[in-house]
Parts: sequence; C-alpha cells; structure tokens
Amino acid sequence: MLFDPTPKPAKGESHAPASKGALPGRPARRLVLRLLALAALILIGWHAWIFAEVWWLRGHDPRTTAFMERGLERLRQSNPSARLQQRWVPYERIANDLKRAVIAGEDQRFLEHSGFDLHAIGEAIDRNERRGNVRHGGSTISQQLAKNLFLSPRRTWPRKAEEAVITVMIETALPKRRILEIYLNVIEWGNGIYGAEAAAQHYFGRPAFDLSPDEAAHLAAMIPSPRSYTHNPSTPYLDERTEFLEEALERVRIP
Repeated sequence: MLFDPTPKPAKGESHAPASKGALPGRPARRLVLRLLALAALILIGWHAWIFAEVWWLRGHDPRTTAFMERGLERLRQSNPSARLQQRWVPYERIANDLKRAVIAGEDQRFLEHSGFDLHAIGEAIDRNERRGNVRHGGSTISQQLAKNLFLSPRRTWPRKAEEAVITVMIETALPKRRILEIYLNVIEWGNGIYGAEAAAQHYFGRPAFDLSPDEAAHLAAMIPSPRSYTHNPSTPYLDERTEFLEEALERVRIP
C-alpha cells in the first residue's frame, strides 16, 4: 500500500466538505441587514425632516408646496416665463363664509376628528363600489394639506401611507385654525391659481375677506376639480353644488 500524505483527522474532527454557498452565506446576511438598517435610517431621517418642517409651520407661512412646484413646472412647459397667482393672507382676512363652505364641502367633521374621518372614508368606498371606479377618497382637510405640502397627486398605496404619517404630524403639531389657514392659502383653485386671495381676485375681482356667501360657496364647490373651471367657472353641476354648500353655511362651525 502506497504512503498517503494526507493528514489524518484528529479524533472528533471531520473532513466533510463544506457545501457550496455556505461560506458566503453569513456575509450576505450581514449585507442585507446593513442595507435594511441604512434604509430604516433614511426613512427615519426623512420623517424627522418632515416633522421639523411641519413644526416650523406653527409660526411661519410656507414659501411653496409640492403641488405649487408641479403646477409651475406644468405651466412653464408652454410658457417659460409663467408665474403662479398666489398671495398669502392671514386667517382673519379670509371670509368666514369661505371657511364654512370649504369645511361643508371637503370635511364636515373637521373639528371633531384627529386627521381621519372613518365615516367619510366608508361612504367614499361605498360610492366608488357603486360607480365601479375610484372617484371619491374621503380625504380630510388635514390629509389634503399633507399631500399638497409634501407629496404627489399619484394614487398609490405607498403615497397614501406617507400621507397618513404626515397627517398625524400635522394634527399633532398644528391647531385646527392654523391647519385651515394654511390649507386655504395653498390649495389649487385653477390653472396656476393658488390660495383664497388669488382665487377671489381672479374669479370675482375682490379680496378674499369680501366674498359674498354665494361667491364663497362657488369657490368651495370648485376645489375637487379646480382646473376644470379656470376658463368656464359655471356649469350645471357647479351651480347645483354651489347652492347646496350655500344652504349648509349656517350649520357649519369654524375654528
């Protein structure tokens, strides 16, 4: 028998070969864990920045919003020198009837909920099922503000989840009066028209504090589809909606 130079294993040792892929397994798991940790840190950092921005709004007016930036970009595709129509006015310089009409049309339980109106969401789901498509979202004023300030209009689950997180931040950091003040100053009211003051001047040639009940109800009725009425601010549906909101004014409380 020839001499075998391979050393014999000590007692209790085994020469069983390692299975393919066993060695890189642990480093791969470490890499995945590190990537997950990095993603978590980025997510936490992003939300910390958002909350700081929301907290800043307690005493400062927003210079712009995500929706306003997209609106300006859209306008400048056809007119590079286009500018938005928007002028900030304090809460006291906005007609109370406009505040009432907006709450009546967009969020009837604004003063009662903490950012989410589950009853309205349920009603919206029922209406969408009957129609066979998604036309109503049941979003509150706080949810709409979260979307306008920081997000995109895309209807995706990740975007809705992000909207929910920011809504909680808004309701935590800001009183209802401030939420409504910001909302009325930044929402879109036509192609390139943002905020109550610009809308009142564009459609009625008067400041936002001087709107009549009918004019206030008319502006509130436009909110779900504002660009549709930029050049045609009178349709049978809009007139009917305006009449409904004007009749509701007396029943609405404002902050």
